[in-house]
Amino acid sequence: MTEPSKVIHVRNVGHEISENDLLQLFQPFGVITKLVMLRAKNQALLQMQDVPSAVNALQFYTNVQPSIRGRNVYIQFSSHQELTTMDQNTQSRGDEPNRILLVTIHHMLYPITVEVLHQVFSPHGFVEKIVTFQKSAGFQALIQFQTNQSAVSARNALQGRNIYDGCCQLDIQFSNLDELQVNYNNDRSRDFTNPNLPSEQKGKSSQHGYGDAGGMYSLQASGAHTVGFPQMGNAAAIAAAFPGGLPPGISGTNDRCTILVSNLNPDRIDEDKLFNLFSIYGNIVRIKLLRNKPDHALVQMGDGFQAELAVHFLKGGMLFGKRLEVNFSKHPNITTGPDTHDYSNSNLNRFNRNAAKNYRYCCSPTKMIHLSTLPQDVSEAEIVSHLEEHGTIVNSKLFEMNGKKQALVLFENEEQATEALVCKNASSLSGSTIRISFSQLQNI
Repeated sequence: MTEPSKVIHVRNVGHEISENDLLQLFQPFGVITKLVMLRAKNQALLQMQDVPSAVNALQFYTNVQPSIRGRNVYIQFSSHQELTTMDQNTQSRGDEPNRILLVTIHHMLYPITVEVLHQVFSPHGFVEKIVTFQKSAGFQALIQFQTNQSAVSARNALQGRNIYDGCCQLDIQFSNLDELQVNYNNDRSRDFTNPNLPSEQKGKSSQHGYGDAGGMYSLQASGAHTVGFPQMGNAAAIAAAFPGGLPPGISGTNDRCTILVSNLNPDRIDEDKLFNLFSIYGNIVRIKLLRNKPDHALVQMGDGFQAELAVHFLKGGMLFGKRLEVNFSKHPNITTGPDTHDYSNSNLNRFNRNAAKNYRYCCSPTKMIHLSTLPQDVSEAEIVSHLEEHGTIVNSKLFEMNGKKQALVLFENEEQATEALVCKNASSLSGSTIRISFSQLQNI
């Protein structure tokens, strides 16, 4: 392999693949400073801000085949260490000055609002309008200044800088839009020249023309992807969770989101219990128990990678005296209906926040469960009493981390621990809704 370079060479770039498609493929790994489309050769050259960003991208795509609009693309380090000269057929992206900036925020550990962006950009000139939205490239904003010069000044001063220490990195290009249209003044959009605009009507997306203001998860849940590769919204989290490569047996290339679960115990299973089990591996969109086959159910995950984790780790697991069969379904999604339970907006979905941490904890069922979001005054005896109906508890430990009470509970076997998890995750203990996951620790 060519020695590492911040310039990445992409092959098999068909005519249907746009610059934006390529940007979305690599933006999760860091700031992209230049992009050159070599249309005559079906190739592209793309320069990251630094070599580590490019290395992370190459390592991730060693395990995951990148695909755009149904076409596999192939990447390697370029022999160029820097993209310097541009011929007349190529150009560095976003370099035509414009008073509207397109801002992508990487490593967003803290929420970014219109007020935060206004505070960051207004020192460089009068900001007229701001629109924020969520795309598969991440959180983005369009910021309209009164003059081109103010936008140029802001871009020169802020490109590559962090809003907060160590996170929320700004990637700024000039937009090709002439004027932003703002319909509502709220925390996602603002027209500073017209303070009398109404706030958004509940349930409506304020900026349909710019992006899905409902967030990446609802975009995935609808089955609509701006890129043919369904995992792109998760790429940064997956790369952070598995820096040494994906776990053995996980390909990362599955694009089927719906799982068929069979050999269930129909007398004891329900949709919420299946949610508790499968939500350890990804966000749950919908679950449907098949009335004509009471021991069968369909589970639709947030994307293909999450579905693959669930199939890999749960196949053959024991629950309520039955050995589970877990396979990919032939159905691409679960249609809504009276027998379908929709969880797409559930605040119990774990992967809307801290996705990298949750991916890292994914494993097959174990004898040990981990409890969090416990009440501060809870006792170990209360926890044991809450769980002991599900099996023999061998050991338990209550501890505090970052000022929050947590617990480990060791059962006699995996099936008992699994039952406790599916029955008691999201249950109430002294007024607190507790979270339960499997722990990979062997003993307490």
